[in-house]
Amino acid sequence: MALDFPPSPRDFLAFRSSRTLAIAIIPLLLTLSYALRKKPRRSFKVPKNEERVLVLGASSGIGRSVARQYAARGARVCIVGRRESMLREVEAECRAARTAAGFPVSSPSDIFSVAADFASPDDMVRVRKAVEDAWGGLDTHVIAAGVSALQPLMAVAGAEVGRGIPLKDPTTKDIQHTANVALAAIRGNYLGPLIAAVAFVPMLSNTSKSPSVVLVNSLASVIPAPTRTLYASTKASSLVLYQALSIEHPSIRFTFLMPSTVEGNFRASAVDSGPVREKDPNAHGLKREDVARRCIQAVDNEEKAVFVPEAMRYAHLLYWIVPSFIEKMASKKYGFST
Repeated sequence: MALDFPPSPRDFLAFRSSRTLAIAIIPLLLTLSYALRKKPRRSFKVPKNEERVLVLGASSGIGRSVARQYAARGARVCIVGRRESMLREVEAECRAARTAAGFPVSSPSDIFSVAADFASPDDMVRVRKAVEDAWGGLDTHVIAAGVSALQPLMAVAGAEVGRGIPLKDPTTKDIQHTANVALAAIRGNYLGPLIAAVAFVPMLSNTSKSPSVVLVNSLASVIPAPTRTLYASTKASSLVLYQALSIEHPSIRFTFLMPSTVEGNFRASAVDSGPVREKDPNAHGLKREDVARRCIQAVDNEEKAVFVPEAMRYAHLLYWIVPSFIEKMASKKYGFST
């Protein structure tokens, strides 16, 4: 659009609007191009019934569903979580799913579990040794572990006692408490994924014909939400960590799964003991089995950034175009309206 000089206010606003629209359309066209391009076929390099899959955070939630679905298609699966009793349940489910699908469990190493904390270097080295002894290598690494945090930051610090009530000045004890809660969130959502990457990236790179890493992250890592300050910021840090790793290790396919609210009791892991403010996630959240299925499909297709539901990809783009609208919707969802 050509402008007279000096431009009139009307001409300037029209030019600015057309430029904004053009900028907004470019990501949409790129997204469409990505969606329509021919998908690679990883299964040609790693047959589904020969795939060696390590799932961290497999004792519950999305990780549990991912492990069971991989087992049902004949993959060899190592299930890792901190709760040994629950791991035994998942191991039994995976064995049953594998057998029911026509893939008999011919060896203990087809499906096995290791109780471990993914934020512990010693534990991750122990898991790596178990995988190496059982399979001699690894094809797919799924990181589905993490912790939640549910309160506004000032509420964690004891400064906010209610919406519309003047904030208090936190004491030294309050600030230290906030730092301790933040460190717990960092340990579960950033340090754990970091340690897992350092422990297993070399094995993946050296032993698989088509190595793949899946970080099960959150939509909150790319679209800010009230009451999710610590959760979102720590999940965002692990997302950027793995995005940078994907550039440093181009031979490994990285997938970043970003679902919106998922059903289940993930909020029980909250490091700040905050209340659930949104509508009952067990009634309104995404189904774990559907999210797990989309996760595995993304690995097979070697997709990178995966939003669940897919429409959230456009919500992410809209945040940069009309942030006030997205912020209003997020406030409404999490019951943070004044």
